[in-house]
Amino acid sequence: MKWGEGMDLYDVIITPRAWKQLDDYIAYVQFTLLNEQAAKAIWLDAIETADKLKEVAGSLKFCTNSSLSELGYRPILFRHHNYVMLYRVEAQTAYVEAIYHTLQDYENTFA
Repeated sequence: MKWGEGMDLYDVIITPRAWKQLDDYIAYVQFTLLNEQAAKAIWLDAIETADKLKEVAGSLKFCTNSSLSELGYRPILFRHHNYVMLYRVEAQTAYVEAIYHTLQDYENTFA
């Protein structure tokens, strides 16, 4: 049996706010830093992270910020880049509410 077979997968919903944040990061890399290849790599990493979230959404640790933790928020790091998705789970759906660069104080900024 392969990983993921026979498992219930989560639906992943990326909110408009999170899409806008991701778009802003990609636009900065593409148009300010003039690195189209890096911008595309961040985009692909975001998609890969969302796909991984379908499998692991309910198993990751809650945020360290107690307010976010009480509200059920969890982080998932991008595999290849220094970005993080903040999400919460309701039933079998993971809602990605925000995307930040890991150098930001993202938990306190989001809270």
